[in-house]
Amino acid sequence: MTLPEIIQKGGLTMWPLIILSILSLSTIIERLWFWGKVLLGERKVFGRILETASKNWDMTHKVVREFPGHPLANFLAEPLKLKDPDPEIFHLSLETAADDQLALMRRGDKLLEAAIALAPLLGLLGTVLGLIHSLSNIQLSDLGSTAGVTLGISESLIATATGMIVAIVSLAFYRLFQAFWTNQVRIFRRAASQMELIYRQRWLDMQQEYPENF
Repeated sequence: MTLPEIIQKGGLTMWPLIILSILSLSTIIERLWFWGKVLLGERKVFGRILETASKNWDMTHKVVREFPGHPLANFLAEPLKLKDPDPEIFHLSLETAADDQLALMRRGDKLLEAAIALAPLLGLLGTVLGLIHSLSNIQLSDLGSTAGVTLGISESLIATATGMIVAIVSLAFYRLFQAFWTNQVRIFRRAASQMELIYRQRWLDMQQEYPENF
Protein backbone atom coordinates (compact mmCIF):
# COMPACT_ATOMS: atom_id res chain seq x y z
CA MET A 1 0.00 0.00 0.00
CA THR A 2 1.09 3.56 -0.68
CA LEU A 3 1.20 6.19 2.06
CA PRO A 4 -2.09 7.85 0.99
CA GLU A 5 -3.78 4.42 1.03
CA ILE A 6 -2.43 3.69 4.51
CA ILE A 7 -3.72 7.05 5.76
CA GLN A 8 -7.12 6.47 4.17
CA LYS A 9 -7.52 2.96 5.52
CA GLY A 10 -6.17 3.90 8.94
CA GLY A 11 -9.12 6.18 9.62
CA LEU A 12 -9.58 9.66 11.02
CA THR A 13 -7.07 9.23 13.84
CA MET A 14 -4.26 8.88 11.32
CA TRP A 15 -4.24 12.65 10.83
CA PRO A 16 -3.51 13.57 14.46
CA LEU A 17 -0.97 10.72 14.49
CA ILE A 18 0.76 12.20 11.45
CA ILE A 19 0.83 15.66 13.06
CA LEU A 20 2.18 14.14 16.28
CA SER A 21 4.83 12.20 14.38
CA ILE A 22 5.97 15.35 12.52
CA LEU A 23 6.26 17.31 15.77
CA SER A 24 8.12 14.45 17.43
CA LEU A 25 10.48 14.00 14.47
CA SER A 26 11.27 17.71 14.26
CA THR A 27 12.00 17.77 18.01
CA ILE A 28 14.26 14.72 17.71
CA ILE A 29 16.24 16.27 14.83
CA GLU A 30 16.63 19.59 16.67
CA ARG A 31 17.73 17.86 19.89
CA LEU A 32 20.20 15.64 18.04
CA TRP A 33 21.75 18.74 16.47
CA PHE A 34 21.86 20.48 19.87
CA TRP A 35 23.38 17.53 21.74
CA GLY A 36 25.87 16.91 18.96
CA LYS A 37 27.27 20.44 19.35
CA VAL A 38 27.24 20.21 23.14
CA LEU A 39 29.01 16.85 23.39
CA LEU A 40 31.60 17.57 20.69
CA GLY A 41 32.74 20.81 22.33
CA GLU A 42 32.32 19.77 25.94
CA ARG A 43 35.84 18.53 26.70
CA LYS A 44 37.45 21.56 25.07
CA VAL A 45 35.24 24.00 26.99
CA PHE A 46 35.77 22.20 30.29
CA GLY A 47 39.54 22.01 30.01
CA ARG A 48 40.11 25.47 28.58
CA ILE A 49 38.05 27.37 31.15
CA LEU A 50 39.27 25.51 34.24
CA GLU A 51 42.89 25.59 33.10
CA THR A 52 42.69 29.35 32.60
CA ALA A 53 40.92 29.82 35.95
CA SER A 54 43.65 27.94 37.80
CA LYS A 55 46.48 29.87 36.12
CA ASN A 56 45.07 33.36 35.54
CA TRP A 57 41.67 34.01 37.08
CA ASP A 58 41.35 37.47 35.57
CA MET A 59 41.47 36.00 32.05
CA THR A 60 38.73 33.46 32.69
CA HIS A 61 35.84 35.71 31.68
CA LYS A 62 37.54 36.36 28.32
CA VAL A 63 38.02 32.64 27.68
CA VAL A 64 34.36 31.96 28.49
CA ARG A 65 33.36 34.34 25.69
CA GLU A 66 35.16 32.09 23.20
CA PHE A 67 32.34 29.56 23.54
CA PRO A 68 29.07 31.50 23.07
CA GLY A 69 25.96 29.39 23.32
CA HIS A 70 27.58 26.37 24.96
CA PRO A 71 25.64 25.44 28.15
CA LEU A 72 28.76 24.67 30.18
CA ALA A 73 30.37 27.99 29.25
CA ASN A 74 27.15 29.89 29.98
CA PHE A 75 26.93 28.12 33.32
CA LEU A 76 30.47 29.01 34.41
CA ALA A 77 30.15 32.56 33.07
CA GLU A 78 27.42 33.63 35.50
CA PRO A 79 29.49 33.94 38.71
CA LEU A 80 32.27 35.62 36.73
CA LYS A 81 29.96 38.56 36.13
CA LEU A 82 30.18 39.40 39.83
CA LYS A 83 32.97 41.61 41.16
CA ASP A 84 34.95 39.62 43.75
CA PRO A 85 31.86 38.11 45.42
CA ASP A 86 31.86 36.33 48.74
CA PRO A 87 32.44 32.55 48.25
CA GLU A 88 28.90 31.82 49.43
CA ILE A 89 27.47 34.23 46.86
CA PHE A 90 29.74 32.65 44.24
CA HIS A 91 28.31 29.25 45.18
CA LEU A 92 24.71 30.50 44.98
CA SER A 93 25.39 32.05 41.59
CA LEU A 94 26.70 28.71 40.31
CA GLU A 95 23.62 26.91 41.60
CA THR A 96 21.24 29.37 39.98
CA ALA A 97 23.10 29.23 36.67
CA ALA A 98 23.10 25.43 36.75
CA ASP A 99 19.34 25.30 37.28
CA ASP A 100 18.77 27.68 34.36
CA GLN A 101 21.05 25.88 31.92
CA LEU A 102 19.87 22.39 32.84
CA ALA A 103 16.27 23.48 32.39
CA LEU A 104 17.05 24.86 28.93
CA MET A 105 18.75 21.59 28.00
CA ARG A 106 15.48 19.72 28.60
CA ARG A 107 13.63 21.70 25.96
CA GLY A 108 11.47 19.41 23.84
CA ASP A 109 11.02 16.76 26.54
CA LYS A 110 7.36 17.67 27.12
CA LEU A 111 6.52 17.21 23.46
CA LEU A 112 8.19 13.80 23.35
CA GLU A 113 6.38 12.83 26.54
CA ALA A 114 3.10 13.84 24.91
CA ALA A 115 3.89 11.74 21.84
CA ILE A 116 4.76 8.73 24.00
CA ALA A 117 1.48 9.01 25.92
CA LEU A 118 -0.94 10.06 23.16
CA ALA A 119 0.24 8.07 20.13
CA PRO A 120 -0.77 4.60 21.46
CA LEU A 121 -4.12 5.96 22.66
CA LEU A 122 -4.85 7.57 19.29
CA GLY A 123 -3.87 4.34 17.56
CA LEU A 124 -6.15 2.33 19.82
CA LEU A 125 -8.99 4.77 19.24
CA GLY A 126 -8.51 4.44 15.50
CA THR A 127 -8.64 0.66 15.78
CA VAL A 128 -11.83 0.72 17.86
CA LEU A 129 -13.52 3.09 15.42
CA GLY A 130 -12.40 0.93 12.52
CA LEU A 131 -13.77 -2.22 14.15
CA ILE A 132 -17.07 -0.51 14.86
CA HIS A 133 -17.30 0.57 11.23
CA SER A 134 -16.34 -2.88 9.92
CA LEU A 135 -18.75 -4.77 12.17
CA SER A 136 -21.61 -2.37 11.48
CA ASN A 137 -21.33 -3.07 7.75
CA ILE A 138 -21.60 -6.84 8.08
CA GLN A 139 -24.69 -8.23 6.36
CA LEU A 140 -26.41 -11.54 7.08
CA SER A 141 -25.23 -12.78 3.71
CA ASP A 142 -21.62 -12.19 4.79
CA LEU A 143 -21.78 -14.46 7.84
CA GLY A 144 -20.64 -17.47 5.83
CA SER A 145 -17.49 -15.67 4.68
CA THR A 146 -14.82 -14.16 6.93
CA ALA A 147 -12.92 -12.39 4.14
CA GLY A 148 -14.68 -9.06 4.58
CA VAL A 149 -14.44 -9.14 8.36
CA THR A 150 -10.75 -10.07 8.28
CA LEU A 151 -9.97 -7.28 5.82
CA GLY A 152 -11.83 -4.75 7.96
CA ILE A 153 -9.97 -5.81 11.12
CA SER A 154 -6.57 -5.75 9.40
CA GLU A 155 -7.23 -2.25 8.08
CA SER A 156 -8.40 -1.01 11.47
CA LEU A 157 -5.16 -2.22 13.08
CA ILE A 158 -3.15 0.18 10.89
CA ALA A 159 -3.86 3.01 13.34
CA THR A 160 -2.64 0.96 16.32
CA ALA A 161 0.57 0.00 14.51
CA THR A 162 1.20 3.63 13.54
CA GLY A 163 0.61 4.83 17.09
CA MET A 164 2.98 2.23 18.50
CA ILE A 165 5.71 3.13 15.99
CA VAL A 166 5.45 6.84 16.86
CA ALA A 167 5.50 6.07 20.61
CA ILE A 168 8.42 3.62 20.38
CA VAL A 169 10.62 5.97 18.33
CA SER A 170 9.77 8.93 20.59
CA LEU A 171 10.50 6.87 23.71
CA ALA A 172 13.85 5.64 22.39
CA PHE A 173 15.12 9.15 21.70
CA TYR A 174 13.55 10.52 24.88
CA ARG A 175 15.58 8.02 26.93
CA LEU A 176 18.71 8.87 24.93
CA PHE A 177 18.30 12.59 25.62
CA GLN A 178 17.62 11.87 29.29
CA ALA A 179 20.92 9.96 29.45
CA PHE A 180 22.74 12.92 27.88
CA TRP A 181 21.09 15.29 30.36
CA THR A 182 21.99 13.11 33.36
CA ASN A 183 25.60 13.04 32.22
CA GLN A 184 25.55 16.83 31.96
CA VAL A 185 24.38 17.08 35.57
CA ARG A 186 27.50 15.17 36.65
CA ILE A 187 29.74 17.34 34.49
CA PHE A 188 28.17 20.54 35.83
CA ARG A 189 28.72 19.37 39.41
CA ARG A 190 32.33 18.50 38.68
CA ALA A 191 32.98 21.82 36.94
CA ALA A 192 31.24 23.75 39.71
CA SER A 193 33.28 22.00 42.43
CA GLN A 194 36.59 22.71 40.72
CA MET A 195 35.65 26.28 39.89
CA GLU A 196 34.57 26.93 43.47
CA LEU A 197 37.78 25.45 44.89
CA ILE A 198 39.85 27.68 42.61
CA TYR A 199 37.87 30.74 43.62
CA ARG A 200 37.99 29.98 47.35
CA GLN A 201 41.78 29.65 47.14
CA ARG A 202 41.92 32.95 45.30
CA TRP A 203 39.66 34.50 47.94
CA LEU A 204 41.99 33.35 50.74
CA ASP A 205 45.00 34.70 48.88
CA MET A 206 43.26 38.05 48.46
CA GLN A 207 42.44 38.16 52.20
CA GLN A 208 46.08 37.58 53.06
CA GLU A 209 47.36 40.07 50.50
CA TYR A 210 44.80 42.83 51.12
CA PRO A 211 43.46 42.28 54.66
CA GLU A 212 42.27 45.88 54.86
CA ASN A 213 39.65 45.18 52.19
CA PHE A 214 37.96 42.38 54.19
